[in-house]
Amino acid sequence: MKFPFDLSFLTSSMISVMLFLFRIIVPILTAVVALKCFHSLRLGKRRESPVMVLEDMTTHQVIPVLYWENSIGRSRSCDVVLRDQTASRAHAVLMRRESGWFVSDTNSKAGTFVNGRKVLGRTPVCPGDVIAMGSTVLMLKSTEEVGAAPAQPPRRCAASPFGLLFLTFLTQALLALQVAFSKGKFSLSFLYPLAVLAVLEWALYLYSIKILGHVSFELETLAFLLCGIGLAIQSGVDLKSSWTQVTAIAAGIILYRIMIWFLGDMDRVMRWRTGIAVFALILFAVNLLFARSRNGARNWINYGSLSLQPSEFIKIAFILVGTSTLDRLQTYRNLSGFIGFSAICMGALFLMRDFGTACIFFVMFLIIAFMRSGSVRTIALALAVAAFGAFLILKIKPYVAQRFEVWRHVWEHTGDAGYQQVRVLSYSASGGMFGVGVGHGCLRDVFASTSDLVFGMVCEELGVVLAVIVVLILASLALYARSEASRSRSTLYSIAACTAGGVLLFQTCLNVFGATDVLPLTGVTLPFISLGGSSMVSVWGMLAFLKACDERTYAARRSRK
Repeated sequence: MKFPFDLSFLTSSMISVMLFLFRIIVPILTAVVALKCFHSLRLGKRRESPVMVLEDMTTHQVIPVLYWENSIGRSRSCDVVLRDQTASRAHAVLMRRESGWFVSDTNSKAGTFVNGRKVLGRTPVCPGDVIAMGSTVLMLKSTEEVGAAPAQPPRRCAASPFGLLFLTFLTQALLALQVAFSKGKFSLSFLYPLAVLAVLEWALYLYSIKILGHVSFELETLAFLLCGIGLAIQSGVDLKSSWTQVTAIAAGIILYRIMIWFLGDMDRVMRWRTGIAVFALILFAVNLLFARSRNGARNWINYGSLSLQPSEFIKIAFILVGTSTLDRLQTYRNLSGFIGFSAICMGALFLMRDFGTACIFFVMFLIIAFMRSGSVRTIALALAVAAFGAFLILKIKPYVAQRFEVWRHVWEHTGDAGYQQVRVLSYSASGGMFGVGVGHGCLRDVFASTSDLVFGMVCEELGVVLAVIVVLILASLALYARSEASRSRSTLYSIAACTAGGVLLFQTCLNVFGATDVLPLTGVTLPFISLGGSSMVSVWGMLAFLKACDERTYAARRSRK
């Protein structure tokens, strides 16, 4: 197909210079967008203003209530610390829901009382109600009653959502032009996948900002920025597969918006928690019955030309099942149920021989278990069991042990087990600071170049500078989740965001360090970059957990009520 404008005046030397300039400008724009997004996220953090207060009826001390879910007890880790030896370490929970404020007892020894009546289950409370725990008596009051400053809305983001997305669009346009000239002459067909991506991102912008009234679009902008880089790499290798990737991005956006709506009601999440767990186990059963083996692992289900990896979707279910409202986090029975569910998931992954995904699930379990229980002993026990299991796997599965034998010795196995990593190291170095250009790399001819080895592709074709920026963006998402968790209005959002951010970071480490022989090669994709429909949909689902943790996400909806 011909371009509507005459480009015959461009000589080959002019095109080469233009594309080289594009390869320099792209990482600069990428860094600018990333810095602006994270700066805006930092400024958009919720201010720690009280939403309610508790007044000690004995000392008349005013205790600010900062969150929508607040643990109360004599433990220092509680949000409201009681200096009362008759109270339990984790005595009760005061929380806000759409219908009002509630208090729940968390299996305390002395019990919790509201206006003299013992709390059985979740009990509604209003300003003026008296809550007794041990020998401590507290009265719930609104901030206006005690003259405290009302809860301040989050500050508006420093950067305009439109400006951020426009810079991202400009970056993608420069990548698209590199792809269009990748075959030596301009080809309009190579522009179409990135053009569709541009339509998707602007459509989501209009829906989120203009229709729903959201004030933040930083996380979505970062996701589209990374998706554009991955799609450009894929288009330079196989145009047909790039259309599959665009379709997966569209499906991921739909899942992302559905999850933002679903997570908006924490009680709804709890009602569906058991159903989600059952659905995840059914997916594992279907996988074990119908999946075909690929690269030694039975983790793919083929239906005609469609291929699905159920374990990618189960990651999202695992986080939803593992998170819970605070009044149930501190009960032994609730945590035991999650441990049992995790054990079944790990057993299924063992039978599927998908040990890379098993490592990711284990990391998710560690993060959730620690944030829910705060017990170092629980984590130590889990690590000991994992070490024993890894020992058994190395003894039972020789091909897994072979990967460890090659690890750190790939140059001694250039023709067999170390073939892929040797090529990644060699071709990545040949790309230099700004790459050899999209579609001009040699790693593209190596198996799994756009999935497991895509970091090497980015280094070779777009340069080490851009590859490092990509890794820093993904790492910063995990740091953002950690910093935002301490300010989130709900423990459900805090735990889910930290787990999702931790998974994105861990998966990035496995992909980057595995391809470069820092760690054994596990066959894990690079989030938002690697080719893989199931993986792409899954990481957009992970992004929804980060988005839900941002106080601004649901601010527009509450302001309309």
